[in-house]
Amino acid sequence: MLNDVIRAADEGDVTALVLLDLSSVFDSVDHATQQRFFIEGSALMWFQSYLSDRSQVFRANGKDSKAIRVNCSVPRGSVLGPLEFISYTGDVTDIFERHHIGYHLFTDDKCYKSVAPSEVDLARACLRACVADVHQWCQSRRLHLNSSKSEIIWLGTRHTLQKIATSIPT
Repeated sequence: MLNDVIRAADEGDVTALVLLDLSSVFDSVDHATQQRFFIEGSALMWFQSYLSDRSQVFRANGKDSKAIRVNCSVPRGSVLGPLEFISYTGDVTDIFERHHIGYHLFTDDKCYKSVAPSEVDLARACLRACVADVHQWCQSRRLHLNSSKSEIIWLGTRHTLQKIATSIPT
């Protein structure tokens, strides 16, 4: 992503970087939808056993709560947690590619579009449509896109950013 931004700046373009904030992403992974990579046989049984029959306990003031059955989330601190999350959210890339937007993914996704300074409004419209589609995708996955914490940052050289300063709302 950094290389793309630097190359765009070298070519006289600006880059709109959108930082998408997803709330409680590891807690939202639905165990019932973990079959995207056509895993079968003993490997599938291993993944299923890793996720099934899990429970959690809360501790407050030195006392444990009753165990609560968990049918979503991946164990934090586990080696497989990030892999499970990526398999759950990996198809969001289809949205970015459909909108011709660059991206970098993990728990807080980043998408970006580089354009000539004269095309800032076009980039903004494209990113707005893409983020709306990502929002719908999140809802279909029981994920929450936190719009109040999501941000857009414009990147470029001082000269190109000055060219667009008047066209970007404050």
